Amino acid sequence: MVNGGPGSGSVWLHMGAFGPVRVAIPSDARDDGAPPYPMVANPDSLLDTTDIVFIDPVGTGFSYAMPGVDPQDFWGVTQDAKSIAQFIRLWLNEHGRWNAPKFLGGESYGTTRSAAVLNQLEGQYNDVSLNGVILISTVLDFGAGADTQGNEIGYALNIPSMAATALYHGKLSHTGGAAGISAEARAWAAGPYLAALLKGNALPADERASIRRDLARFTGLSEAFLDRADLRVTPARFYKELLRDRGLTVGRLDSRYTGKDSDSAGSEPDNDPSFYGIDGGYTAAINAHARGALGYKTDRSYVTIGGVGKWDWRLNEGRDSDTYMNVAPYISRALRENSGLKIFVGQGYYDFATPFFAAEYALTRADFPKERIEFQYYDSGHMMYVRDEDRAKLSRDIRAFIKSR
Repeated sequence: MVNGGPGSGSVWLHMGAFGPVRVAIPSDARDDGAPPYPMVANPDSLLDTTDIVFIDPVGTGFSYAMPGVDPQDFWGVTQDAKSIAQFIRLWLNEHGRWNAPKFLGGESYGTTRSAAVLNQLEGQYNDVSLNGVILISTVLDFGAGADTQGNEIGYALNIPSMAATALYHGKLSHTGGAAGISAEARAWAAGPYLAALLKGNALPADERASIRRDLARFTGLSEAFLDRADLRVTPARFYKELLRDRGLTVGRLDSRYTGKDSDSAGSEPDNDPSFYGIDGGYTAAINAHARGALGYKTDRSYVTIGGVGKWDWRLNEGRDSDTYMNVAPYISRALRENSGLKIFVGQGYYDFATPFFAAEYALTRADFPKERIEFQYYDSGHMMYVRDEDRAKLSRDIRAFIKSR
């Protein structure tokens, strides 16, 4: 299991979702406050179903490059994947598990990592075959989701998340809940909305007015604002605008969370309330658990997130930059070449860091066998396990996925 960042340690999945002990922060999208944070036994741990190895890549957690080794050698999509793949091979050697079922899992950039590691294990050398890949809050196609001027599909991929968020905060109504309004928004965004955006300045006035009305209906934003935004709302503007009348912003990682900015008239939020609402509890928990209950002794600080330098996003193929990188083809190739491989995809409705519609887009291209890809959805955000009901559901879903190999 790996987390993301790319500079994040595995603390989130370890102390939040699948480890034997977890930190009990509030389940209802409230700030975690100040310590002490409750540490409780975790009945949703996967240890009754599988062994778990949490991996902290170089520069994260307690992991670091040895003296004389340049850590920059590990800091890139492919470099990182090679080091993790090598760690996996060494672990299999040491523990005699080469012929055991194997599942690779990751969250956020950890899903990008998982695809790149899969390519190292099955694509580059084809020496380690996997039974499954578990993708939690998925980001694979960085081009499709880039908030870059001229990238019209990115606006469409955010609409279902905006609709679910607006419904959650009472800015619109729908009897079908988050799932129901997301389904409607998905169909509209992929159809009339995207078609209108692709017409650019040739969009007729009557069609523009119709799109503007529907966009207001799905986002909870005013038609006046949407007209000024030229029918294109970036996530950052949405966080600020949706609850401006209440003096609140909504979160990026989990838009159920709200925060207050120093300047309520600004165009973008000061910070992400769904990150500062949980990070203190997780950092305290991993340090208390490792240094206390586990008796791990070190003078090093645990790097929760941000511990890597300049990241090399190049794949040495296609149009190669951080904007256009796409690792989804690594997964489609592995599915073609390993008939026993399956993919699990878990997504939160309120996640703008890795929107669920963008994950669907990346994994539903023509060369992906849909019968071997399972999608599950949760009434929370990027870290769906912060909500008690969704942590239990995620655990049940992944247990069932593993057992169905």
